[in-house]
Amino acid sequence: MFTGLIASRGKILEIVPLGADRRLRLAALEHEAFTGLVDGESIAVNGACLTVEKHESETFWLYASAETLAKTTLASLGRSDRPNLERALRLSDRLGGHLVTGHVDCVARILKRERQGLSLRFTIGFPRTLAGQLVAKGSVALDGVSLTINSCEQEELTVNVIPETFARTTVADWRAGTLVNLETDILGKYVQRQLALDTRASGTKQGCVDYDLLMRHGFL
Repeated sequence: MFTGLIASRGKILEIVPLGADRRLRLAALEHEAFTGLVDGESIAVNGACLTVEKHESETFWLYASAETLAKTTLASLGRSDRPNLERALRLSDRLGGHLVTGHVDCVARILKRERQGLSLRFTIGFPRTLAGQLVAKGSVALDGVSLTINSCEQEELTVNVIPETFARTTVADWRAGTLVNLETDILGKYVQRQLALDTRASGTKQGCVDYDLLMRHGFL
């Protein structure tokens, strides 16, 4: 589990192709946040959870499977990229963002970037199949960054990014057309799944609203 609060940008030192898989060697630009690494621990790279295979004094190796490369933007990473890095959450840590699993749901696209005062407003396009897991004023992780959704439609959402987040993450590189890893809020997944199962059990037709069901779950 992660929080979506980025600890450092990373520097990609080496990419080793292994058939359809890849092995990556990285260094954290802020070394102090990555001291005491242990082989086998998890690190989120642009929001995708990877496992440390081995580590050295200031570098570490991560393995990306074909499945991970196919479902995220990690396949497009090159030596010039500086991805977002976050170590796994400890139970004693403050949860400053939201619970992020590091299991990317889709690759989303930046549709628009606009200046709003000192912050930036982004419009992001995503697959309609995820609409039920995203809600206005809820949470979303984009390239591993925990953000609050301003507004949400069936295939688009908007977020605002403050200067501190802009300065410390890959957000500075986002432009119209940029692809980012998107993970919905884990709470939305469970609510959607439970409602779907209960709807089938109650015999409610697909597309109809079962108001009794919503009341039982506390949504009305």
